[in-house]
Amino acid sequence: MGDVLGPDFISDLPQSIIESILTQLPIRDAVRTSILSSKWRYKWASITQLVFDEKCVPLSNDRDGVDKSIVKFITSLLFLHQGPIHKFRITNSYLQSCPEIDQWILFLSRNDIKELVLELEEGEFFRIPSCLFNCKKLTRLELFRCELEPPLTFKGFMCLKSLNLHQVLISPDAIESIISSCPLLESLSLSYFDSLALTIRAPNLRYLNLEGEFKDICLEDTPLLVELSVAMYMTDDIAEHFEQSSNCNFIKFLGGVPNLEKLVGHIYFTKYLSIGNDPGNLPIIYNNLESIELYQVGFEDMNEMLVVLRLITSSPNLKELQISGSSNMSPATDAPNLDFWAKKCPSDSTLGHLKVVKLTDMCGVPQEMEFIKFLLGCSPMLEIMSIAPCVHDMENEMRMLIELVKFRRASTKAEIVFTRE
Repeated sequence: MGDVLGPDFISDLPQSIIESILTQLPIRDAVRTSILSSKWRYKWASITQLVFDEKCVPLSNDRDGVDKSIVKFITSLLFLHQGPIHKFRITNSYLQSCPEIDQWILFLSRNDIKELVLELEEGEFFRIPSCLFNCKKLTRLELFRCELEPPLTFKGFMCLKSLNLHQVLISPDAIESIISSCPLLESLSLSYFDSLALTIRAPNLRYLNLEGEFKDICLEDTPLLVELSVAMYMTDDIAEHFEQSSNCNFIKFLGGVPNLEKLVGHIYFTKYLSIGNDPGNLPIIYNNLESIELYQVGFEDMNEMLVVLRLITSSPNLKELQISGSSNMSPATDAPNLDFWAKKCPSDSTLGHLKVVKLTDMCGVPQEMEFIKFLLGCSPMLEIMSIAPCVHDMENEMRMLIELVKFRRASTKAEIVFTRE
């Protein structure tokens, strides 16, 4: 970069532009720019975003050697760094738990850290040091496979907007305390938790993702929630707990989220909502709910079907509906409970905005066919209904088609498509 090559315009760019350039490079390459010239020797040292992913791994077949090399690299880089660090991210499958992590977090807590993501190789859980809770400017925190225990003096992350805890060992009281003490929290993801009873109080929460073994979930103060995704796993203990429950899970979980726009319920979700005393008419209308996805719905369980019907009929602006079945019943099963469909299925319902329906793992049992009949009869704007049978059986598919032809369609342009997945 001498005079022979002409003016060095790049080196004289403002530091903010140079930082933007350096942050687009893998962190090792950004550090290597120090050999370009004396002007570039410490350009990298003040970048505010440090990302250690697979691209910073040296070429080697020695995993232990690679692990030690990465640890040494991160420690040296932090030692030479100058100025604030706003983003520190480790997503590296080679890096294991190590004592140096405590030093890194302590260093970051003193350097205005705003985004912290720690995702190490699966192995021994590491304990997060208490100095993490001194990171007062955190706006985003993601922790994977670790132990977390806030100190008694912890008053909350006042700037935190996004929290993601994956396989984190933490007490129910502690996690509820963290959530409720983050007044700006907008996005929350909790995954792989065991036997957790959880009450969520987060008045600014907009996005919520839950995955794990949950005994109870209560959304007590989440009025701004717009997107909700839930995957629940069933164990014998949780199943026994469900049997003894009398509280209405539907109201506890969905009774206070009037602004919901998208709902995704995976395995056992509709089963969970169906537990408890029948609430009768719902005290809420989901005027903004446009997309519902429900997986492994038990069509043979009338309580689950009641949950599905209440969700649909309480969502007047619903546009997309996707449901997969979990029925183990054969098409030869006895006729459905006609009293249920006569009493619980509103004959005057109109799904005035529903355009797309996708039904998968359909067995063709009477309960499923009655549900399809209901959707076709009350969806005047329906454009397409795709149906994927649970098994490839030409005879059963033909029987389903013959029944479908008989159903009244509220939409003159509704197209029914059979697919195989």
